[in-house]
Amino acid sequence: MNNPVLSATPDDFEFAALAEARNYRIAIAKLFAPHLHGDVLEVGAGVGQMLQTVAAVCRPRHLAAVEPESKFFAALSRAVPSAEIWQGSECDIPGNRDFDAIYAINVLEHIEDDTGELRRWHTRLRPGAALCLLVPARRELYSPIDKDFGHYRRYTKRGLRAKLAQAGFASADVSYFNFAGYFAWLLNFRILRRRKFDLASVRLFDRIIFPASNFVEEKSGLCPLGQSLVVVAKA
Repeated sequence: MNNPVLSATPDDFEFAALAEARNYRIAIAKLFAPHLHGDVLEVGAGVGQMLQTVAAVCRPRHLAAVEPESKFFAALSRAVPSAEIWQGSECDIPGNRDFDAIYAINVLEHIEDDTGELRRWHTRLRPGAALCLLVPARRELYSPIDKDFGHYRRYTKRGLRAKLAQAGFASADVSYFNFAGYFAWLLNFRILRRRKFDLASVRLFDRIIFPASNFVEEKSGLCPLGQSLVVVAKA
């Protein structure tokens, strides 16, 4: 497959860093794989990095994606040529379309009315289908770089569960993800107040630190805090 990040500049949100975070992307896809089957939609697909990973790891029957930024659309269309792609938001998807699963990776924090958006996503899910989310966690980690990226907030477990319930979801499993990433973010972006990713550091973290930390998380089933929250909510 083509590498879509080559069509984006390093300042296009987190894309340059995410391109280096290969093990991180695979871990997220594996975490959500039991739910990403059938007809699957990615919301806020960017230049298609997670779309490629989900296609390779989860192999759903059909992939679709929607992305509001027109400057990313060409790269997204090339990422997984077989995927059905729309430019815009959930409102731009044909009204009769619904899905077996929806996932969104670091998207919800960019939306001011996040509860309203969750409600709209709920209407696109078939009964019993899953919404899979990864969002930034821990309010104390909110840093200048969050503001630069257009993040309205970082989430708490309790607050996110409440929003999902208000949006109509019947149940929600919410847990921390990326224990080591909590301390890396705290040091680099909260304490040192850096305003961009160092790609060499991202590569080092992804190849050495994250795999070890994630292995412990998976085997122990324990992650008392993390850089992110992962969510599986049932419609």
